[in-house]
Parts: sequence; structure tokens; C-alpha cells
Amino acid sequence: MNIRETMELWERDNLSPYASLSSMTQGRDREEEPCDIRPAYQRDRDRILHSKSFRRLKHKTQVFLAPEGDHYRTRLTHTLEVAQIARTIAKALRMNESLTEAIALGHDLGHTPFGHAGEAILNTICEDGFAHYKQSVRVVEVLEKKGSGLNLTKEVRDGILNHRTSGNPSTLEGKIVRFSDKIAYINHDIDDAIRGRIIGENDIPERFSDVLGRSVKERLNIMIHDIILNSQDKPEICMSPDVERSMRELREWMFDNVYKSPAAKAEERKAQQLIVSLYGYYMDHTDRLPEEYLLMMEKRREKSSRVVCDYIAGMSDSYAIDKFEDLFVPKAWKV
Repeated sequence: MNIRETMELWERDNLSPYASLSSMTQGRDREEEPCDIRPAYQRDRDRILHSKSFRRLKHKTQVFLAPEGDHYRTRLTHTLEVAQIARTIAKALRMNESLTEAIALGHDLGHTPFGHAGEAILNTICEDGFAHYKQSVRVVEVLEKKGSGLNLTKEVRDGILNHRTSGNPSTLEGKIVRFSDKIAYINHDIDDAIRGRIIGENDIPERFSDVLGRSVKERLNIMIHDIILNSQDKPEICMSPDVERSMRELREWMFDNVYKSPAAKAEERKAQQLIVSLYGYYMDHTDRLPEEYLLMMEKRREKSSRVVCDYIAGMSDSYAIDKFEDLFVPKAWKV
């Protein structure tokens, strides 16, 4: 018995009867020889962590475009906070931590530069629309490794696709990530908004503070405990009605008071116009796309609009700005 088989046996003996066992995965689209050390979901987690798309998240906006300060969240730090919350819940409920972490690390790989502003404008201008959760799956299935994808298990891809609010993951590990995503961004966006002096802690209505707590630490503690206590030994992941309702309404309050605030949206129009300009340029000059994207059109017969959208969606904020300046901003003349 090798190390992987020993770990799979440990899962069968120790995990919850509702957990997803690595040895029972539905598998990958392309069969592979199993690793002698790592179970399937741990292998997926490692592939995501080492992907180029994951590394680019460090330069992608979470909420605030180009904030001046080292402590504001990026898409990467958001992803890491989701993964940590999800692992805490999964461990307490005896779920599969590797599957949970793989879904969490991959859930936002398809996000555009400039946060939801970038996603909204790509959805408007791209022929087939755009949604980051679908793009995240496309990244791991197609775009990574120059068109061959990461060949992840079906359970990980299902969790990535269904992490959105309206999603319905097929595994409890996926459901944990779905909740953890909201817990993470509600709390860290409040923290960033307070740091940016958009709101103060005392601005949060009492009806939310009375239920969820009066600091980021208290809210995280209450929300995480609530999920664990209400999901133990059950074939579902859930919150108590009061906490879930307060979390949902606090999220709605955040949209009105943070996400749509003048400070958060001040540069969005410029960012969206930048993306429109890049999209138009590359639609007119597909020959200027990197080679791997040209091969997508040649070998996979992908539409040019789809491939241009892929290229722009994969850009970091800084790379998109550099490309725009290179293409559209006049250079100083030198002798």
C-alpha cells in the first residue's frame, strides 16, 4: 500500500459519512496514472496553486481600483481568506479539506482586471456574454497550460462553477466554499471600507451588529461558528435563519453604502473604457494576440470574440494598463 492509498484509507475511516472521499471521485476528463503520494483532490489543489492564473490574482482588483496602500485586499488575498475560512469549517465538520481548499483556491481564477467593473463591461461587449464563475471553469479546463487545461476532477470544477450565490454545488465541500466566499468578502470589504474611510464601524446598522457582532473579528467568529453548529452531523451546510438573514441583508447594505459609493466607483468608468478599447483593438488585430491564443482559434476553432475575451479577462490590472498605454498613449519622441 503506497502513501496515497494509506491517506485514502484514513479518509474512509475518519471523515464524515457525508464527506467526499478522494477514492470515490468521479474522475477527470482525461484519465491519468494516480499519484503514489497525493490523493486526487490534493493533486488538484496543487495544480491550481502552481497555475499562472492563480499567480495573476495578486494584481487583480477586489473592490477598490488601484488603492494607495499595501493592506487593501486583492483578488489573491480574498482567495486565500476564503480558503482559510472554508478549511476551518471543513475540518470542524470532518469534510474533505483538500477538495474544499481546491475549490476555494480556484473559484475566482476567471475574474477580470478591475473587479466586477471589468466583468460587467466584458459581459456587455463580448458576443457570448461573460460571467467570472463560468470563466473560472474555462480557465482550468481549457486556458491553462497553453490550451490543455489542468484536467481537474469533476467535483472541483463543479464547486468552482457553483460558488456564486445562486449556485448549488453537488458536494458539501462546494457548499462550504459558497458560504465562505460571502463570509470572507463581506468582512474584508467592511475592513477595507473602514480603512479607506468610506464607512465607520458605527455606521453599520444595529440590526446587523446585534446579530453578527461589532467588529470583523466578532463577525467572522459568529458566522463560522454558526455554520459549524448548524451543520454538524447533517447532510447539508446551513446557517441559522437569523444569522443567514442578517448576513444577506448586510451584503445588500454593503452594495448601497460601499460597492456603489463614489470612492469605490470613482475610476470604474475609466477602467471600463480601457477594456472596451483593448477589446476593439484585438478584435481588429487578432494577429497581435499571443501565440497560445492564436492556436486556440486555429486548432480548437474558437471564435475570435471568445479568444479576445479570454485574453483580456486573464490580464492583471497593471498589465491591462500597460497594454493600453503601449497601444493608445503617444510616446515621447527621441533622437
